[in-house]
Amino acid sequence: MKKEELKKWREATDIEIENKILDMKKQIYELKNQLILGQLKNYSQIKEIKKDIARLKTILRERKIGAKK
Repeated sequence: MKKEELKKWREATDIEIENKILDMKKQIYELKNQLILGQLKNYSQIKEIKKDIARLKTILRERKIGAKK
């Protein structure tokens, strides 16, 4: 995920971010199925998607902490 894309997600609503996280989790599920079947060519995709999920969850967490102050 590039910096420009992260800026876009920082401006998005919580619901949009949560929907994106769900979509990414579905992608990971599909990639793991491909891995089991021996069809996955780029193993690093799973790792990158997991990192992107963590980045989006960090944005959500920052908002929750910021709202409490």
